[in-house]
Amino acid sequence: MSEPATPSLRAVVIGASFAGLLAAAATARAGYAVTVVERDALPSDPGPRDGVPQSRQPHVLLHRGLESIETLLPGIRDDLLARGGRPVRTGELAWLGEYGWLPVTADSYETISLSRPLLEEVVRSRLRTVPGVELSTGERVQSLRRDGPRWQVVRADGRSHTADLVVDASGRGSRLPHWLADLGVPQPEPVVVEAQLGYATRSYRGRIPLRTGAVIVGTPETLAGALAIPVEDDRWLVCAHGYGDRRPPRETTAFETFLADLPDPVFADLVTALEPDGEVSVHRQTANRRYAYGRGRDWPAGLLVVGDAMCAFNPVYGQGITVSAGQAEVLAARLSRRPLDARSTRRLQRRLAAVADFPWSVATSQDLRMPTSPGRQSLVQRAIGRWTGRVMELATGGDVICLRTLGQVYHLMGQPALLFRPAIAAAVVRSWVRGVPPAAPRPTIIDGLAPGRA
Repeated sequence: MSEPATPSLRAVVIGASFAGLLAAAATARAGYAVTVVERDALPSDPGPRDGVPQSRQPHVLLHRGLESIETLLPGIRDDLLARGGRPVRTGELAWLGEYGWLPVTADSYETISLSRPLLEEVVRSRLRTVPGVELSTGERVQSLRRDGPRWQVVRADGRSHTADLVVDASGRGSRLPHWLADLGVPQPEPVVVEAQLGYATRSYRGRIPLRTGAVIVGTPETLAGALAIPVEDDRWLVCAHGYGDRRPPRETTAFETFLADLPDPVFADLVTALEPDGEVSVHRQTANRRYAYGRGRDWPAGLLVVGDAMCAFNPVYGQGITVSAGQAEVLAARLSRRPLDARSTRRLQRRLAAVADFPWSVATSQDLRMPTSPGRQSLVQRAIGRWTGRVMELATGGDVICLRTLGQVYHLMGQPALLFRPAIAAAVVRSWVRGVPPAAPRPTIIDGLAPGRA
């Protein structure tokens, strides 16, 4: 456990989105006095804001992320449920994947389903009760400057915050590459994998027989899919997604036509059974982008980067929030009461980057399969993809071990090596001889949306 820091150590976290809020909680736990500097004027009630253009889209909180947040802010699960978050076991989702319908099972990990604005508002409210944390809104950071061993975080109005530690959590729009260039520490261009994915989401309201939600996965053949999840206030977020020319539209009738053209009518039935509660909102900033921060010997002491500012994922895989939570756990465990020197800063930044390694490999490998991506998978990625595909096919056919293992890996509760353990390998080898069982039938839990269809 980290030793308590001296009161003289100060940290500035740039950005009050999810990654920034959790980084602030972690840094305060390590004993720093923390100021969170946010460009937006934050709403008093849950609601979308300009600084989070994806806030109207559905967000997935994987079980590993829920555990990490609970570690940093004990009792947060109960807070989320008290505010209307919906407990969901992901194995109970009606899930149509590349090989057919997955079996519906309660033997799976729990998550809390809620809107992104509510999640941020609950975490923000908890953060305000943490001693030593100040949330400063309506402040745009203009630049970073060194002042001896400390930092000056310069605002647009010319005033500045002095800090021993700066954590950039300002998301995809981070200005850090420009600030570093001004400091004489230019960085390599980021690695970018772009599959040209687009989202379109509409909120609906009502009570229906379906309790957990539904998923249709977009594949290299269909290039289109959808997600529906229940959130607070008896609302549902229905999100269509597509690649390249199949990106879903903003216009309402065309949005519903897009849903009706999917491989199964579940989403057309769903929106027919519910009442619209807003307009369609689109989002297309979905490229995977990763910076190699902290690797060079000239990386400055006391500067760390987390969340999308360091590594942004295609949101379709639902990993970003959980990675930010995992990085905050690393900060809480590794920061000590001594200011970070250059070497320890680089070491800590590499640990933060390592949290994103496996999610990055999943997101980029899958996106490189898409014909809309200009890149292609490597030989190793293709080999791993074929193996994982067979495991998924077996899970679709009802193999319990494969299904449970995929759930562990999906929720980041286990290492990817689990997909190669002896029991999985034996199932894969048997399938080469005996073949793969047929996929599970269409789940009966969605039949109630259109009774005549059953």
